[in-house]
Amino acid sequence: MGREAPKQQQPPVAYTVEQLVAVNRYNPDILPDLENYVNEQVSSQTYSLDANLCLLRLYQFEPEKMSSQIVARILVKALMAMPAPDFSLCLFLIPERVQMEEQFKTLIVLSHYLETGRFRQFWDEAAKNRHIVEAVPGFEQAVQGYAIHVLSLTYQKVPRAVLAEAINIEGLSLDKFLEHQVANYGWAIEKTQGKGQLIVLPKNEFNDPVLKKNSSDSVPLEHITRIFPILS
Repeated sequence: MGREAPKQQQPPVAYTVEQLVAVNRYNPDILPDLENYVNEQVSSQTYSLDANLCLLRLYQFEPEKMSSQIVARILVKALMAMPAPDFSLCLFLIPERVQMEEQFKTLIVLSHYLETGRFRQFWDEAAKNRHIVEAVPGFEQAVQGYAIHVLSLTYQKVPRAVLAEAINIEGLSLDKFLEHQVANYGWAIEKTQGKGQLIVLPKNEFNDPVLKKNSSDSVPLEHITRIFPILS
């Protein structure tokens, strides 16, 4: 009699991270999967707040397994999501003793500068800590988008120097950036007396009184509190 052929093992069922989180939200066995997913978000420039919050909650139950590098990457990705309040949501789940580590103190300072519109201080501080923020591709572009968002809440026309400071671009690089925005996003450039330039931003319900009057929606409270934070 010939030997019985060995039974083939069934391939493991592949689950998405979202499915793992939905079914095993408090199961520490999914920690490695969630950590790998953070690194995948960094490399692929994607983002999942729900998965990252789940990981931070699991770290609370398994503090000895916490990876400072992973937590830092989660916070940088959360900064990139502004004006969404993701950074505060993540920080709430991180123990205070961990927040006192130097890299996390730096990220908290960067967050404060962004929330208060102090972009010059933000870029200066970020330049001193390139090893933290440059580990996550797309960080600079995301913050530039947020800076433009903040300016557009208030201004129809922005002096070139103000825009340059907010997005940390100057000279020929700024010229190319403005050409792109004019061609694709409805920006315009006006010359002032002398050699100055005014950047004309697209009108919206926040920077235009007529559109604001005609809009049925009021300015969301989150916009007001982010520009004029209530400091305790």
